Amino acid sequence: MKSLQGEAAVNALEKMTVAYVRHIGPYAGDEKLFERLFEKLYAWAVPRGLTDPGKPEDTVSIVIYHDDPCITEPEKLRISVGIVVPPDTETSGEVGKLDIPAGKYAMGRFILSGQEYGEAWQYMCGVWMPGSGYQPDEGYTFEMYRENKDAQGAGKCDVSICIPVKPL
Repeated sequence: MKSLQGEAAVNALEKMTVAYVRHIGPYAGDEKLFERLFEKLYAWAVPRGLTDPGKPEDTVSIVIYHDDPCITEPEKLRISVGIVVPPDTETSGEVGKLDIPAGKYAMGRFILSGQEYGEAWQYMCGVWMPGSGYQPDEGYTFEMYRENKDAQGAGKCDVSICIPVKPL
């Protein structure tokens, strides 16, 4: 991903409230799993007016990775697929709610196909982070998705990998 090295930087993010659906188990490379999780979330969110299918650019979609796949057994990995919602949003059933705290995040923006996510994460954690003057901090590590018709037309996603950081 050498062509994407200029795409990573540290940015301040504001607190975000996220309504989510959680999955426990393997997920790497399972695009259908992510589709099912987002479908379940949107089936809950659309009737509540939290997202508008006609205006996908107004919705911030997020995938939170709770565990390090290099340490955690695949059947115990946890992910939360979510959307940013107003803080007073009430959730129920399979839909939970959490806050991503405000803070500094290393953010790398990529246009990725399903097979390129591992390479993008390797770049952020194995190439960019060691030379950045920052180290990972406590908090959620997540992907944030943007509506991008050009990327979608090419079968790809416009994604920012976000890692909470603090100075070395």
